[in-house]
Amino acid sequence: MSTYNSKSPIATEFIDDQEILETLKFAQENKNNSVLLNKILEKAALYHGLDYREAAVLLETNDENILERIFDLAREIKDKIYGQRIVMFAPLYLSNYCVNSCRYCPYHSKNKNIARKKLTQAEIAKEIIALQDMGHKRLALETGEHPEYAPIEYILESIKTIYSVKHKNGAIRRVNVNIAATTIENYKKLKEAGIGTYILFQETYHKPTYEYLHPHGPKHDYAYHTEAMDRAMQAGIDDVGIGVLFGLNLYRYDFVGLLMHAKHLEDSFGVGPHTISVPRIRPADDVDLKEYSNAISDATFKKIVAILRLAVPYTGIIVSTRESKESRQEVLDVGVSQVSAASCTSVGGYAEKELENSSQFEVNDERSLDEIVNWLLELGYIPSFCTACYREGRTGDRFMQLAKSGQISNCCQPNALMTLKEYLEDYASTETALKGEALITQEIERITNPKVKEIARNYLQQLHDGKRDFRF
Repeated sequence: MSTYNSKSPIATEFIDDQEILETLKFAQENKNNSVLLNKILEKAALYHGLDYREAAVLLETNDENILERIFDLAREIKDKIYGQRIVMFAPLYLSNYCVNSCRYCPYHSKNKNIARKKLTQAEIAKEIIALQDMGHKRLALETGEHPEYAPIEYILESIKTIYSVKHKNGAIRRVNVNIAATTIENYKKLKEAGIGTYILFQETYHKPTYEYLHPHGPKHDYAYHTEAMDRAMQAGIDDVGIGVLFGLNLYRYDFVGLLMHAKHLEDSFGVGPHTISVPRIRPADDVDLKEYSNAISDATFKKIVAILRLAVPYTGIIVSTRESKESRQEVLDVGVSQVSAASCTSVGGYAEKELENSSQFEVNDERSLDEIVNWLLELGYIPSFCTACYREGRTGDRFMQLAKSGQISNCCQPNALMTLKEYLEDYASTETALKGEALITQEIERITNPKVKEIARNYLQQLHDGKRDFRF
């Protein structure tokens, strides 16, 4: 019997197994129901999103005409809400010591092959200078879970160090944090430290599989992990990011669980996740990929991203360098709004050569930041290093209200162009700079508010003259 309750604080009630199974059965039974499929797409076209059951029906269908309509609508929604802006960031790994035993992660405590390392504050500063010298402004802080090597005090000190380093014209203006589930008290400390988004992947919402994949350590506790976002929200962190690792479990199940989690946050706290990440399992040290037979194809991956864009139109969708250039291009087209670039997944790999055998997973897209910016410009996108909403307090429900009203575009478009201009002036190759300047000239004309356009032009000129860090 289902105990589903989207507002319940109990993990197994807001992610209810029976409700997911019934949803999957409903989707299977209705995958060729043209009346229902058309009705769902008509609802999606209103930009109000879809519930998890409607999204599951779309995911189940293989009708070519319906699929094309899904992709076309995903492009339309993305263009309407995000324009051609693609936010750029890089991960920063602080420590790979871990007390957990996750079967899919090389950081697991029993792995004797991996080179273990924890960065000192001086080493973190070197990493930040290296990242700033590439042009990065946004980071996602990552670390293994370990009470001795990565306590909350170390995380807080590291955040302070990251924000304090200013090299040439560089600055890290937003630090998102992806660390293990913790207490309300510790989330309050992270909030006070000025983090951007708190990110935590569920890996899989299927409780038996979750417990099998995490046999020992704090992460074994399904409820504590799954309820982490509730504690973060209660602590005042209103921008949170969720995600699953596709390939660990049946993707249909986790797709529904992901949207149920988003609904739970919306229903319980008035605002859903700020971002959703959709990583796929990748080769890594001491991880047997043969154990994961649920890996999804590129076609299914594209379909998942497109339907997520329909279901949660105002939520950012993140794809990392786990994906190939070709795969990233496909999903950028139908919904992705944030990408990592020039990522190093080992501890201390930006400033110096990566420690052999110390990365969390193999990177698929190994291009430099400039190569990726150039590629995005070639595709007609606006690479954005913007951090303005976070720094202006436009987070949580305030951000969502502005986004849903369309007013956010008066900030996002000029801010994206100005941060791109900073990159072009300080870091870009000649070829990238020429492409970027041409795009800025074109895109500035698309700003519809005359006053905003005038101010943006003035700021762009001041950026060219050497000043930095303007924002709306």
